Amino acid sequence: MSTSPIPAAKPIIGDDEREAVDRVLRSGMMAQGPEVAAFEQEFSAELVAGRACVAVNSGTSGLHLGLLAAGVGPGDEVIVPSFTFAATANSVALTGATPVFADIEPRYFCLDPAAVEAAVTERTVGIMPVHLYGHPADLTALGDIAERHGLKIFEDAAQAHAATWKGAPVGSFGTFAMFSLYPTKNMTSGEGGMVSTGDDDLERRLRLLRNQGMLRQYENELVGLNNRMTDIHAAIGRVQLRKLAGWTKQRQENAAFLDAHLDGVVVPPVSEHATHVYHQYTVRVSGDRDGFAAALRSEYGVGCGVYYPIPNHRLPSFGRDADLPETERAAAEVISLPVHPSLSSEDLDRIVTAVNTLAKAGA
Repeated sequence: MSTSPIPAAKPIIGDDEREAVDRVLRSGMMAQGPEVAAFEQEFSAELVAGRACVAVNSGTSGLHLGLLAAGVGPGDEVIVPSFTFAATANSVALTGATPVFADIEPRYFCLDPAAVEAAVTERTVGIMPVHLYGHPADLTALGDIAERHGLKIFEDAAQAHAATWKGAPVGSFGTFAMFSLYPTKNMTSGEGGMVSTGDDDLERRLRLLRNQGMLRQYENELVGLNNRMTDIHAAIGRVQLRKLAGWTKQRQENAAFLDAHLDGVVVPPVSEHATHVYHQYTVRVSGDRDGFAAALRSEYGVGCGVYYPIPNHRLPSFGRDADLPETERAAAEVISLPVHPSLSSEDLDRIVTAVNTLAKAGA
């Protein structure tokens, strides 16, 4: 049996991606240009049911610009989970608005609709569900809350390329949605993000905001930023998009294998309404989670991650006093195991052996 370490995540970059980059370099046009435009159109058709897409230089930029384009600013509140990467709350704070942290439900690690309802105030303008690990949040219940209170839904779909809720793709529900294209995501452009929207005015504001406030050179209509995607990154993203369906199927098959063979840990359930794309395969471990993770790495060479050990509300950047028991419990129990498409059957067997042995030993 191989003893080489199994990485927790592994970007897959091949000759197709290299040739796409070379094609752009040979063209001499490397800034935002025809590759970006083509990537936006292809992403729209493949992943978000034809909604307009705007490419940007990172997922965080996508959230930030989406909120700005939606008119979110000082005095506003947006309800967010605390159990997520900091970019979710950061994007709200960067607009001058206040992120209000709500608890998650325990099964799928996504915003608890009851907690969201309780967090609504007269200053609330939106709800930002995170489709964490690739499992959609309950967009039906959250949509009902938004409709009752006159709020907008802003989807953080950073980890959820090709996930669906009740048969519809994530990214097609909210006022806008953001997909990250960071190297460890289910597909990458090297670095970047994609924002989808069904609102023509919001789309136009997004395009202005990402490019110094102009659509035509030197005709700056508003104060904007330089959050453009390059044609080099878009060319990589176009190749990866063509491979995404196959990679997603392999992730789901790897997850199903772990579901069927792991003992002593709580494997991730999937809602009957959801398609999970397993950006992360996240289990719960009772007892010494950190010791369990360390043993996986050191004794068995199984890479793993803890996403996320410190909830956002307790980060020094926010420092909020909030009663979020399910968030705290998840932060103490979760471990994400590899399910990326590069895994061999031998790798999967090693993961099962390692987890089951440690769980039985009470590590």
